[in-house]
Amino acid sequence: MRWLVTGSAGMLGTDLVDLLRSRGHEVTAATRATADLRDPEAVHALVAGHDVVVNCAAWTAVDDAETHEAEALETNGVVPDILARAVAETRGRLVQISTDYVFDGTATSPYAEDARTAPQSAYGRTKAAGEEAVREALPDRHYVVRTAWLYGAHGGCFPRTIARVARERGAVSVVEDQVGQPTWTSDVADLVVRLVEADAPAGTYHATSSGQCSWFELAQAVVASAGLDPAVVTPTTSDAFVRPAPRPAYSVLGHGALERAGVTPIGDWRERWEAAAPVVLA
Repeated sequence: MRWLVTGSAGMLGTDLVDLLRSRGHEVTAATRATADLRDPEAVHALVAGHDVVVNCAAWTAVDDAETHEAEALETNGVVPDILARAVAETRGRLVQISTDYVFDGTATSPYAEDARTAPQSAYGRTKAAGEEAVREALPDRHYVVRTAWLYGAHGGCFPRTIARVARERGAVSVVEDQVGQPTWTSDVADLVVRLVEADAPAGTYHATSSGQCSWFELAQAVVASAGLDPAVVTPTTSDAFVRPAPRPAYSVLGHGALERAGVTPIGDWRERWEAAAPVVLA
């Protein structure tokens, strides 16, 4: 099977390319330096001959998107449309990586895959636009894969930052009124491959760890894994850390679609963190 991974130099893209190659797949790894995804003709040529295209390319600077929404939309909304239209001319499938930010964050139970989207930030709006473009262009050959609270070995992430700050300062305050599912990029990469190899029905799926916790609880787990006393982490509220883009208070995503497709969801967040910690904090 021939795969094309865009955004291949990012945290998720790197893990996905490494995993695919380890399993014997032929992979084209496209980065910003090697492919202009804004050019329809270039994208058409890039996509040709591939069985699966996974779009990991994204504008992920959530706060900057508030003042640069047009630029964020180009990457998060227009590029997926260009990719989907190119894939539509082949027999391939497109995996569009998306986010919990498409929801409003006010729920009290896990968001189902078909729950109403209501993004509250520019980032969320642009990612929702990308989802819709892919669904429209490839109704029967797409996977919209939403993920959240990502951490990994190949880029800056919350656990690595928290461990560093805790070591340097001996104390760190972390919000406890935002709840979600910490998710290892390696697990997302594995799920994407399993989803495709299972020939799951086209549609929307959630690639997050099972269970849930607050950022405060995750930070405590991180510092413990770093060999520090969890007591160095103290709880605070979102009001103490006002950011340009609103953060969802509740980002827990349900996994019903995976279960119906016979694809096992990612395991509990704490178990997965314990597996990931030696790699992420190395």
